[in-house]
Amino acid sequence: MGHLDHATFGWLAPVLSYAMASIGAALGLRCTVRALGTSGRSRRNWLLTAASAIGTGIWTMHFVAMLGFGVTGTDIRYDVPFTLLSLLVAMLVVGAGVFTVGYSRDRSRALLIGGLTTGLGVASMHYLGMAALRLHGTVAYDPLLVTVSVVIAVVAATAALWAALNIRSPGAVALASLVMGAAVSSMHYTGMLAVGVEVVPSGSELPGATVMQFIFPLAVGLGSYLFLTSAFVALSPPAREHPAGRADLPAEDHAQRPATAPAP
Repeated sequence: MGHLDHATFGWLAPVLSYAMASIGAALGLRCTVRALGTSGRSRRNWLLTAASAIGTGIWTMHFVAMLGFGVTGTDIRYDVPFTLLSLLVAMLVVGAGVFTVGYSRDRSRALLIGGLTTGLGVASMHYLGMAALRLHGTVAYDPLLVTVSVVIAVVAATAALWAALNIRSPGAVALASLVMGAAVSSMHYTGMLAVGVEVVPSGSELPGATVMQFIFPLAVGLGSYLFLTSAFVALSPPAREHPAGRADLPAEDHAQRPATAPAP
């Protein structure tokens, strides 16, 4: 059994991964709050941004944390198609949950369906990312810890969607995002505790890309996307500040309304 090290760089990878999860959650929650104050195309665009932010934050959290993962006795490579598939899954399932909440009239039902869908999707993203591992040996999982990690993912996703529906002030959103970041990190490291590796020494070349060849550049790119999008959202005025003045109508609806002639 190979010795697993989840912090080969000390606290750097866990702290950075937690920061990425929190930033993605904060941006996603803020965009969802904006979406619920609009309609039409504007709502759709805000929800798409929210889904991409949360999905990107979760995926980046996972693979930044994996930068610190090592197994004695074997090198580690990553299968590129599987890694990209895990990113796509993260985006799609978070999008399904966010859109369920954004458009459903029954919010309690939306929370249950959206939280379950998103949580299972987050767990799927994690284990698809783990399936991308290539090493000299076999990987096994503790079923109990895997189950616990999935439950944490579902609870965390439901809590995030609840926060999107019920929290409005920036301070409360920031606090909720820190809690969400902690929940996502807990899910990740619980899932990693479930991992056991039986190393089989071999001199053959492992297929796939090294962490510095692929994972690190992609994580940096997605992290930059989160920071730039955060700046855009922070500088974008809320709907009530637009000249059109109504949060419940998208900008194009205002443009199509006939001008009212001034009173004589």
